[in-house]
Amino acid sequence: MTNKRPRIGITLRVENIEEYNEKRDAISQEWVNLIEKIQGFPIFIPNTLSNIEEFLNEMKIDGLVLSGGDNKGDNNDRDITEQKLIQYGIKHEIPIIGICRGMQVINNYFGGSVKVTDNNKHVVKNHDVQIINNIIKEYTNVGKKEVNSFHHNIIFDENLGDNLKVFARSMNDNSIEGLFHETFPIIGVMWHPERERNLEEEKKLMQIFSDKKNLEY
Repeated sequence: MTNKRPRIGITLRVENIEEYNEKRDAISQEWVNLIEKIQGFPIFIPNTLSNIEEFLNEMKIDGLVLSGGDNKGDNNDRDITEQKLIQYGIKHEIPIIGICRGMQVINNYFGGSVKVTDNNKHVVKNHDVQIINNIIKEYTNVGKKEVNSFHHNIIFDENLGDNLKVFARSMNDNSIEGLFHETFPIIGVMWHPERERNLEEEKKLMQIFSDKKNLEY
């Protein structure tokens, strides 16, 4: 990225408003706050664009956030949009970070899968994760951190996609809480950095994916 403020494209969840018989793209205002704190401009990406590549080119996107909310398969428009965004990011070497659902989408894109739990261990319950990648540990100055959790879908080693590496694990069940691609500037986490109180740690995490580092063990 250059010295100009980066333009961060962010995906939107889909809300079905039955009262008005319409679907709406939506995003938490917390995302605007976090992106501004890392000196970026948030650019919202609609789910029904006819030409996503043209939109991204015109917006001059510097980075992409695949946000949380919804499950993959809930809305076909969003699923297709995020697949195309990953393709675009890889083609143009644009950094991508996936949040919760977004990490699951990344894992799925590279041939992985998720496991749906029948318990609430990861639903509205904070828990500790261990940072197991030395570069990320050094960059964030964090070896262990408490994170939020709002999901039933989890990823274990047997569900991990091709060429993805683990950098964070849940200390409760050893599930994967953070991953990155070994070649492309793509990273994902299962927690929601926009909802965390310690924004200094989250700012560092958000900035990792823009550095295009070779994250080796």
